[in-house]
Amino acid sequence: MAAPHRLRSWSLRLLVALLALVLVAVIGLVTWSRIGVMEAEENPLHGVLQDPEIDVSETSSAMVLHPADADSTPVGLVFYPGAKVEAEAYAARLAPLVTEQDMTVVIVRPWLHLALLDRRGPETFTDEAPEVGSWMVGGHSLGGVRACQLAPEAEALILFGSYCSNDLSESGPPVLSLAGSEDGLSTPAKIADARGNLPEDAFMVEIDGASHASFGDYGSQDGDGTPLISDAAMDLAVTESVAEFVGTEGVGSR
Repeated sequence: MAAPHRLRSWSLRLLVALLALVLVAVIGLVTWSRIGVMEAEENPLHGVLQDPEIDVSETSSAMVLHPADADSTPVGLVFYPGAKVEAEAYAARLAPLVTEQDMTVVIVRPWLHLALLDRRGPETFTDEAPEVGSWMVGGHSLGGVRACQLAPEAEALILFGSYCSNDLSESGPPVLSLAGSEDGLSTPAKIADARGNLPEDAFMVEIDGASHASFGDYGSQDGDGTPLISDAAMDLAVTESVAEFVGTEGVGSR
C-alpha cells in the first residue's frame, strides 16, 4: 500500500507547486499593471470637470460624460483606453463629442489597466447611461483591439491609433479608423497591413502630425513619434471625423 500513498503525496506536492506558480504569476501581473501607468494630464482634465456643458459621473467601472441638461442622447460611445493609460486621459479629447455632437461618452476603467484582460460585456458600461438610444464602441491602441472584439454587438466601431486582430470584413459594423502620421507604435504601415480585417467601406483617416499619444492627454510614450499637431487641432480633427462618420453612416437613426 506504500506505492499508492507515495503517489497521492507526490500528486499533492505537484498541485501545491502549480498553485504556487499561478499565485506568483497573478501577483506579478497585478504588480506589473500598476507600474508605469500613464496618468492624465491635470489641465486638460480640469477643463472637462469644470465645463458647464458636461455632466461627469464616475464609478469604479467607468468615467461617464453626459451632455448637461439632456434627458436623452441619440448616440453613445463606449471607449477603451490604451494599455496602462488612465481613463481620464481621454476625457478632454472626447469632450467635444459631448458638447458639439450631443453624445454620451463612457470611458472604461479596465481591469488592471489592460482592456484585453477585461472580459466584461458592453452592457456593463452601457447600463451607466440607459438614456442613450444607440451605442458605438471604440478604443485607443490595445483598447481598440478590445473594441474590435465587441464590435458585432455595437452599431459602429471607432479606432484611435489601432487596428483589429479579428476579422470584421464581412460581418462587422461601420468602422472609422483614425491613424496618426507620426505614430511610432500603431504606425500607418501597421494599420494598412491590418486593413483587410475591416469592411471595404471603412472610413480610413490619417491625421497629419498626430502621434500615438496625440489621441489622449497623458504625455509622451516610449517608442512613439514626435507630435506635430496641437491639442486644439487634434480635438478638431477627431471631432470632425467622428461627426462626418456618424452622419454619413446614419448611426443612431436606424
